[in-house]
Amino acid sequence: MNIYQHSPYTAVIVPTLTVRNCPDAIAFYQKAFGATVLMSNTDTDGSVVAEMAIMGARFVVADESEEHKHFSPEKLHGTPVRIGLRVEDPDQLFAFAVEVGAVVIYPVADQDYGYRLGHLVDPYGHHWEIFKPLT
Repeated sequence: MNIYQHSPYTAVIVPTLTVRNCPDAIAFYQKAFGATVLMSNTDTDGSVVAEMAIMGARFVVADESEEHKHFSPEKLHGTPVRIGLRVEDPDQLFAFAVEVGAVVIYPVADQDYGYRLGHLVDPYGHHWEIFKPLT
């Protein structure tokens, strides 16, 4: 039996995107996705951590820290994680993200598995699938 099955709380996953040059990444996410900064902290060593939201979807952006084994996709030469961002108008958000620096993996199109979806990579190496259900 799952001990959390009857919990009154709802779990929320908040991904942390490790990047090089967090201030630039914050600015990119603000421009590309209309993200807002909910909280930001600069450590004494100059590293930055910020909690952000895109239309209510929260995520954290943090500078790379080899000491803590937090490596950016640039350091790892890729990432095993894709971020799915469900929005009302994936075409518009996707096009704007590309306009300000994201790279297209494949464009937004109706997929035969039930989504209108496109896949891009931001300038910091993170993969985003921008989508909405077809029905």
